[in-house]
Amino acid sequence: MTLGFMKNVFTFGKKEQKPKEEQVVAPEEESEAVTPEAEQSEPEPSAETVAAAESSDPWDDDSIIGGVVGRSHDEPEAAPEKPQPEQAPASEAHEPPAQAGDPAAATPVEAPPQAAEEPAPAPKKNQGFEITAGPKPDAPKPQPTKKLSWFQRLKAGLFRTSQQLSGQIAALFTKRKLDEEALEELEDLLIQADLGIETAMRITDTLSSERYGRDVTGKDVTRIMAGEITKVLQPVAKPLALDLSKKPHVILVVGVNGTGKTTTIGKLAAKLTRAGLKVTLGAGDTFRAAAIEQLKIWSDRTGAEFVGTKLGADAAGLAYDAFKRGQENGSDVVIIDTAGRLQNKAELMDELAKIVRVLGKLDPDAPHTVLQTLDATTGQNAMSQVEIFRNIAGVSGLVMTKLDGTARGGILVAIAAKHKLPVYFIGVGEGIDDLEPFEAEEFAQAIAGTPEEEEA
Repeated sequence: MTLGFMKNVFTFGKKEQKPKEEQVVAPEEESEAVTPEAEQSEPEPSAETVAAAESSDPWDDDSIIGGVVGRSHDEPEAAPEKPQPEQAPASEAHEPPAQAGDPAAATPVEAPPQAAEEPAPAPKKNQGFEITAGPKPDAPKPQPTKKLSWFQRLKAGLFRTSQQLSGQIAALFTKRKLDEEALEELEDLLIQADLGIETAMRITDTLSSERYGRDVTGKDVTRIMAGEITKVLQPVAKPLALDLSKKPHVILVVGVNGTGKTTTIGKLAAKLTRAGLKVTLGAGDTFRAAAIEQLKIWSDRTGAEFVGTKLGADAAGLAYDAFKRGQENGSDVVIIDTAGRLQNKAELMDELAKIVRVLGKLDPDAPHTVLQTLDATTGQNAMSQVEIFRNIAGVSGLVMTKLDGTARGGILVAIAAKHKLPVYFIGVGEGIDDLEPFEAEEFAQAIAGTPEEEEA
């Protein structure tokens, strides 16, 4: 049995054909010891018994290729082959496909000439060399990131305001002539956008005088609205004046919690130090440890001197210390932070009034500037904040913050129309350069949603 197995293994799929009388005995017969007595005692097998034994012999099967024993299960049983008079050369013998798990599949077999002539495929990953097939096209150069202009950033910040307003206006004047009913509906829309009654009436009056009784488009309304808002804001768009004949110039920053006072102070300090001025920052918000730490970080970033105290200390005493330190170190500007006070809390507003009195004793004109920060997201509530802080602290100018996605930016127009307070800066983000001087025309175009071709 062993000799028969090895013989079939190393034929690599080519099996010797032998006459019927030379067939290898079945494994069952080979495993038994045959004695002369048993041979004499056994009767001579019939022809049918011999044929059945030959058909059950596992070694007499054409499916044994490369040492795989057993008849193929995929092909039907073939009739026994007759002896061939002449064998074909080994190189021309037909090779059946290797089956999974076939030991002969692991043994290299000489490939036919057609396979050797096929070109090898190009490598798909880095192999340590490069094949050049011709000149390569130049890779596109990376385009530099385009930085948005200040107006583009402002327009993006007021996008929700302008989108909501322009969409409602376009729907109102679709295939419609301008009449009294249309004017009233437009006035309501403008008031709902926090532009204020005065500004809304100015816009509708101008539109009526130009287009009454005629077809009106959203573009007509946008153009007139931008022009009238510019007229309202132009008188209040002023630069922050610093009189350095008396030093230090004291800027007191007030406002409700969350309106961005501390961040505005840091950005303002950055602008002043870049202009070559010496700045001292006073952490007067003694009710919040985070405010003290935040202002210290801003002083480090901007190169300003920092004056702070412990949490819960008297804010008026801190203002006194900051003023004195500014005098001693020759500061041009002293900026003092204050705690965020709700305008409806009388005791907190009294403490703010105390800070103003203390500074007035050191310098009759101090504080020289009182900046109030307004959160653009508060809407009509910002109007009452201005009224209270103006009466208590003598607010002399405004800074509008958080114009970076608000839907309530129109409130600045209403405040400007009513209080006529200067608007010095507006902020559209948290970055150090996100505080810019207020420009009336740019703000009006952004809030009206002026199309790109009309921006020039």
